[in-house]
Amino acid sequence: MNYQNTLAFAQEQDRQDPLFHFRERFHFPQVNGRDAIYFCGNSLGIQPKSAQMYIDNEMYKWANLAVEGHFKGQEPWFNYHELLAPGAARVVGAKESEVVIMNQLTVNLHLMLVSFYRPEGKRFKIITEGGAFPSDQYALESQTRFHGYNPDEAVVELFPREGEHTLRTEDILVSIREHGEELALVMMGGINYYTGQIFDMEAITKAGHEVGAVVGFDLAHAAGNVPVKLHDWNVDFAVWCTYKYLNSGPGGTSGVFVHERHGNNPDLPRFAGWWGHDAEARFQMKKGFIPMQGAEGWQLSNGQIIPFAIHRASLELFDEAGMDNLRAKSEKLTGYLEYLIDDVHAGQDVMEMITPSDPQARGCQISLLVKKDARKLFNMLMDAGIIVDYREPNVIRVAPTPLYNSFEEVYRFSEILHECLQAH
Repeated sequence: MNYQNTLAFAQEQDRQDPLFHFRERFHFPQVNGRDAIYFCGNSLGIQPKSAQMYIDNEMYKWANLAVEGHFKGQEPWFNYHELLAPGAARVVGAKESEVVIMNQLTVNLHLMLVSFYRPEGKRFKIITEGGAFPSDQYALESQTRFHGYNPDEAVVELFPREGEHTLRTEDILVSIREHGEELALVMMGGINYYTGQIFDMEAITKAGHEVGAVVGFDLAHAAGNVPVKLHDWNVDFAVWCTYKYLNSGPGGTSGVFVHERHGNNPDLPRFAGWWGHDAEARFQMKKGFIPMQGAEGWQLSNGQIIPFAIHRASLELFDEAGMDNLRAKSEKLTGYLEYLIDDVHAGQDVMEMITPSDPQARGCQISLLVKKDARKLFNMLMDAGIIVDYREPNVIRVAPTPLYNSFEEVYRFSEILHECLQAH
């Protein structure tokens, strides 16, 4: 695409954008009495206007039906989670029976590790990306300790080559083969939260299976950002949050994927809970756990109805927009951001983009390594009404999301960035 550093070009792209109208269906935070330019959906998505209606529906049922809301009225709470499965499955490329919405991300990650990290003999190691999000690091550390291993020996972290910021796929695959006989699990992010790099989940899964390892992914920064095909890629399990690109509220609920070849195996070790028990016999209150078929068999407690309602509002927007359409816009929108940053930054040595320049190797996030006074630049952007994200020690993450951000906002950002750099 031939980009232009003009307001007219940006506005014309918005006029041609079939998804432009979706931004009218969100609340934008205010800075200095005006809508902020919100490029922080990689940390917390903004609120869909329809979320309030869905919350109010459940509050009404609670007020008027109380406990009977579990079984009476429209959409009883007993099986409310089933309303979310179709949309969630489409977001992550799964069968409906392979997904369930429940709990929160790190809780779900631990539940998956109980079932899928099964070290035995010399096969006890876990491969992950170096500098993974702390939740993943802590979960892997504690799980290996729980099984009696030293995390420094059991958790193999992969780092980029010297002088590079992102991992090469060939290096990941080589490491999997090198540790093959000792490898119990490959557990990585679908997208690295810091650099915005997409990992080749299909190739990683294939390589892990070839050496006899289980393969899982944390899709916190991938779900709702890029198309994912968990079933077709033969991934064993995955977890994700819904409060980032999936716009389902702070501390929102989480999703789980369990491939169907595991989901119908009642002998697979797991931590059991009442809501994962066979629904037909659940209220008989008998001893002896009988898991539901598919991912639902990993449920512990009855559903978080208010977070579920918010998530339902968001999933309906994603269904209406379509992940392929969102991805097509995202590539153009993030490409425009990259083009403008390069233009603004030309001839200066202040910033370095550490996100891959290949559109197929990134989502909508671009991470900027600021070489001097990074926090100062971040504060200047925020004061000017640009809401972005800062990560220690010196990275500013900028994420124009295709569901509600526009080309004009990207252009305005570049103008303000230029002004800030001149005063920096």
